[in-house]
Amino acid sequence: MSSSDSSSAESRLATAKTVLTTAASVAATAMLAKSLVQDYLPDEVHQYISYGFRYFFGYFSSQMTIIIEEFEGFVHNEVFEAAEAYLATKISPSNKRIKVSKHEKENNYNVTVERDEEVMDTFNGVKFHWVLHCRHVESKNFHNPRDLNSTLRSEVRSFELSFHKKFKDMALESYLPFMVKRATLVRNEKKTLKIFTLDPDSMYGTYSDAWTSVVLDHPSTFKTLAMDSDVKRNVMEDLDQFVKRRDFYKRVGKAWKRGYLLYGPPGTGKSSLIAAMANHLNFDIYDLELTAVNNNSELRRLLIATANRSILVVEDIDCSIELKDRTTDEVPNEADEPNDPRYKKVTLSGLLNFIDGLWSSCGDERIIIFTTNYKEKLDAALLRPGRMDMHIHMSYCTPSTFKALASNYLEIKDHPLFSKIEEGIEATEVSPAEVAEQLMRNDTVDKILEGLIEFLKIKKIENEQDKAKKEEQDLKKNEKTIKGKDSKVKNSQDVDEQLVRNDRVDKVLEGLVELLKAKKIEDDEAKHVEAASINL
Repeated sequence: MSSSDSSSAESRLATAKTVLTTAASVAATAMLAKSLVQDYLPDEVHQYISYGFRYFFGYFSSQMTIIIEEFEGFVHNEVFEAAEAYLATKISPSNKRIKVSKHEKENNYNVTVERDEEVMDTFNGVKFHWVLHCRHVESKNFHNPRDLNSTLRSEVRSFELSFHKKFKDMALESYLPFMVKRATLVRNEKKTLKIFTLDPDSMYGTYSDAWTSVVLDHPSTFKTLAMDSDVKRNVMEDLDQFVKRRDFYKRVGKAWKRGYLLYGPPGTGKSSLIAAMANHLNFDIYDLELTAVNNNSELRRLLIATANRSILVVEDIDCSIELKDRTTDEVPNEADEPNDPRYKKVTLSGLLNFIDGLWSSCGDERIIIFTTNYKEKLDAALLRPGRMDMHIHMSYCTPSTFKALASNYLEIKDHPLFSKIEEGIEATEVSPAEVAEQLMRNDTVDKILEGLIEFLKIKKIENEQDKAKKEEQDLKKNEKTIKGKDSKVKNSQDVDEQLVRNDRVDKVLEGLVELLKAKKIEDDEAKHVEAASINL
């Protein structure tokens, strides 16, 4: 090897070392700068710098980016939720970080994309790049009950979807609709039913955070539901028809919702029917306690934060808000009476406005269920079609209901004692819950059914005694009312007689005063005598 070749090789080696050293120095400087920016600069400054770099390089780029934020005003962004579910199926070995969660009663693990992780998808030969970005904002009202040491920060999440500019129409008109439809199928396949309840203390700045959920693992189904067979069949057919009529509701110009009123005595299975409906449709349940809501405006914000394909339940609606006097529903002006209690509670008008007013169109495929033990106490405006479309009477136990209970609890379809039991059920008012309690006894089938027969006999006697006692109380109440009316009539006649006396005005008025005193003494004595007789 010549000396010239040796010197040339050494020169190239020195150059390579210089380049590597410079590259390493630049990389170390970049990492240090990035670490300093993340650790010492506020999030706002960090975001501003990142935006500046993206804008500068984006000016020369052929890429287009779509920002998909988690919330649109008060409601969830459907595209964000769909992207979260869809991208979970696109996670590849190249991804370094993913999130995994699982509720105690769930069978499957929930896998989602971690922040700043890039996921690549291909649609019709076009590459689409997804990145989940998270940023923190200060929130005075932020409170995390699961982390007492949490900082006062709220997280805002968004997806960035990047692709070549020339495929913008494909992305908006084909790819995103495909992604949303596919995500719906994925969620339905893996969905675990949940029941949501209102927890105002967990609001993080959006009303959606006020709804907290647990897994709904209720075993009630229409197959096991102890209910009149004809009524059960009508409910199932109505539900199945409702979920298939999206185009029909759109064509006739009505919101895609359905209202059900469940009414009847306690223990007749209203809650079990709601659970069976949720299991049948695979719908989540939102259990709304109206007394926990401050006013109509808050009610609207909470209700539009509920998801589609869900059941909104208000139990014991007659006990939740004042339903009798709708003339007081008009809210006073704050300036006029800021402490007026009507301004601080939900009114019937506010509730009706969401059920059947303009706000009823804020959501699709929703079911609204009200329950009550006393249908007659409800305002007629709440019961008309369009608000409560189907009224379901949850009656006392019937022979067909008993057979369903016997099949569920004892696993028998027929028995020689069935005829006596059915006669006893038809002769008395007994709830399915009471019959079920008797069938849960740990004994032989014969003993259990014999015990049920004896229970029905005792229940019939108790019902007759309660009925007689109620009739006696009503009779006494009526007698007291009639007596009071007679006393008022007699007192009126005495006063008239006193006023027509042929005497001076002052004498007539003095006599009237004495008469009223005497009448008061007589009434007091009558009350004492009545009280003494009751005590005896």
